[in-house]
Amino acid sequence: HEYAAGIAAEFLERPLGELRIVTLHLGNGASACAVEFGRSSETSMGNTPLEGLVMGTRSGDVDAGVLLALLREGYDVDALDELLNHQSGLAGLSGLGNDLREIESAAAQGNDRARLAIIVFAHRARKYIGAYAAAMGGVDAIVFTGGIGENSASMRGRILQRLEFLGVIMDEDRNRDASVQSDNDYAVITTPRSRVEAIVVKTN
Repeated sequence: HEYAAGIAAEFLERPLGELRIVTLHLGNGASACAVEFGRSSETSMGNTPLEGLVMGTRSGDVDAGVLLALLREGYDVDALDELLNHQSGLAGLSGLGNDLREIESAAAQGNDRARLAIIVFAHRARKYIGAYAAAMGGVDAIVFTGGIGENSASMRGRILQRLEFLGVIMDEDRNRDASVQSDNDYAVITTPRSRVEAIVVKTN
């Protein structure tokens, strides 16, 4: 998150200490960070990686009452650990595994569980962006990194939907064509009119 925020600051040509940035590392593991004036003031992972965003096989945020209900149904600690860490997230929602490319392909063919997995993943990320923007009193940039963040234009587009109220205006062509797999450290996917920059950053 520190690296990705630093690249965004370089692009914006402003000191990191003057900026409010939400960084999203999206992949099999996924996390969000509110980088407020150069320091992490919020992060989505808690005592373990289970808290926060939906991930490849991890649930992310879940009502503690669900865990109590599962224990009452006969789950023991090890079974609950296995369920939350290895059988949930994109894999559990879709029933197809944790590869977003396969899930998107199935969704395009009408698979409802695959569609649900995509919707939940994007919704949770969008919700964290909004919460972190509120906590920081605004946001100057949103940064995508990680395997999904760098490579899935459709997921980036879904996440940025409905963020116009923050000043985010996505450029569909830039988003579709964004590539950070060669010598480019970053690619901008918002229009010149956007008050908040959305930037794809190559993971380091």
